[in-house]
Amino acid sequence: MKLELGHFYVKDILFGDKTCYKDGILTVNKEEALSVVKEDEHITEADLEIVKPGDMVRLVPVKEAIEPRHRIGGGPVFPGVTGDLMQAGNGRTLALKDCSVLVVGKHWGGFQDGLIDMGGEGAKYTYFSQLKNIVLIADTDEEFEKREQQKKNKALRWAGMRLAEYIGSCVAEMEPEEIETYELDPITKRTKEVNDLPSVVLVLQPQSQMEELGYNDLVYGWDCNRMVPTFMHPNEVIDGAMISGSFMPCSSKWSTYDFQNLPMLKRLYQEHGKSINFLGVIMSNLNVALEQKERAAQFVAQMAKSLGADAAVVAEEGYGNPDADFIACIVALEDAGVKTVGLTNECTGRDGASQPLVTLDPKANAIVSCGNVSELIDLPPMERVLGELQALARDGLSGGWEGDELLGPSVREDGSIIMENNAMFCGDRVTGWSTKTMVEY
Repeated sequence: MKLELGHFYVKDILFGDKTCYKDGILTVNKEEALSVVKEDEHITEADLEIVKPGDMVRLVPVKEAIEPRHRIGGGPVFPGVTGDLMQAGNGRTLALKDCSVLVVGKHWGGFQDGLIDMGGEGAKYTYFSQLKNIVLIADTDEEFEKREQQKKNKALRWAGMRLAEYIGSCVAEMEPEEIETYELDPITKRTKEVNDLPSVVLVLQPQSQMEELGYNDLVYGWDCNRMVPTFMHPNEVIDGAMISGSFMPCSSKWSTYDFQNLPMLKRLYQEHGKSINFLGVIMSNLNVALEQKERAAQFVAQMAKSLGADAAVVAEEGYGNPDADFIACIVALEDAGVKTVGLTNECTGRDGASQPLVTLDPKANAIVSCGNVSELIDLPPMERVLGELQALARDGLSGGWEGDELLGPSVREDGSIIMENNAMFCGDRVTGWSTKTMVEY
């Protein structure tokens, strides 16, 4: 497979008469864009805002982030989701860089939704404060789940993907400013020089614990709860085959933007042919029952060994129950003779003193921590809120609460907030964005 990602670097975003891109300026026709959003009759209210790094704006409840893209030659950006099923990872896809489409609920949030501060102290906690963002603030008539803690958020998430495709199409006839090429020879056809290097496979464990369909991450539109570990070409992952779901405390979430730009995958690509032989991606899953966890771990280990992997990197989306899948996978790989590094956040409690992972094993002796989900974050009021601030306390966001004996409510009368890192949108950045560091005392 050969994938060309053509980049256009967005320096500023404006509203205007025509959706277009010129000299680094992305202009969006708001009326046209909203008409794309409202193609779904379940969208009852919608508006667009533009926010930029340093703006004193707080967004909550944030549900999804997507990079605007366009697939040259036709076909959807997200095969099997926004259009017909087709192979991702081949040909040329155009991407508007340094920006994203953010989807925010106008009122109602849930367990899986989060918060972003574009400026001030809170901006350092999430990668998306560094981007220029087109923000869709919308509500739906999905009354059946409005007050549910766990929400599928389907109408809003799909609206975000349509909006990202609409905006991305404005560069369809343009030559990109930069082209990144991603290409791997078939594993059995690689040169002796490449084959003599240590062979490495990337194991991804996207969120797939919900047995009811509609909450989990999707692969080509297929619910990851219904899959067993599968070997994928890395190009498929970064070219729209993977879609973020609507389940997991939000700091642990991998947004669709994360899948499109997965830094660990790209880093392995950079080292291919230099220090490693990058074999590809084993897309695994996260399960509920112990037998399911053990089965997936066995599949991953067998596949890695059959591919000839000397080493593996394993990344999990989530924590708690998924820790059992994560550790089981690492142990199975180590037992198969595959040296393994794990990427995860940890849940060590507000005081940092609890066991970091639900399950531990001496063989899991090389784990990169991306931070404590329970760390308390105290932030001052912001000048503007997009969405509804009270959603943090009222709607069961995983890091917020209505009242606490010691800390009081998450949302104070003056608009300041206190919450766990859990509620920071994609805050732990397990896929490789993390800027957090470890400190010894």
